[in-house]
Amino acid sequence: MSAMEAADVFHRARGRTLDAFSSEKEREWKGPFYFVQGADTQFGLMKAWSTGNCDAGGDEWGQEIRLTEQAVEAINKLNPKPKFFVLCGDLVHAMPGIRAVFSGHYHRNAGGTYQNLDMVVSSAIGCQLGKDTHGLRVVAITAEKIVHRYYSLDELSQGGVEEDLKELLKE
Repeated sequence: MSAMEAADVFHRARGRTLDAFSSEKEREWKGPFYFVQGADTQFGLMKAWSTGNCDAGGDEWGQEIRLTEQAVEAINKLNPKPKFFVLCGDLVHAMPGIRAVFSGHYHRNAGGTYQNLDMVVSSAIGCQLGKDTHGLRVVAITAEKIVHRYYSLDELSQGGVEEDLKELLKE
């Protein structure tokens, strides 16, 4: 896959499908394959841990960025190529000026606020454990604020993002 094709893969998701894995090609078992799973990039933790200040010391990400780049380079050199790469776990430990944390795992929408930090939990694309519909959260960020809305998959695919969120992006 060329660099251009690799960059374009994120634009290939349409109608709840990523055409990198076409149903026609993937419908039947065709033999063994492998994938690569990475976890816990946790940007900010290395400095916080080294200084002993895990509550406020995560303002530098240099080490984690170098390691993440090394991981991507190593994966790109593998032969044969993995079927896919999935990254899970803690992606960020701390970020200077953080105002909101977005997460999942609860399989319903939820959230709260603690000391001016918003915790936003988005419901699932897959199995629902509450009354929320299968969906996605759209988050618009400006220098002054963060605005987010949860959309059902049907709402998002039929109507797209609401105009007020689009207007925020024009500023």
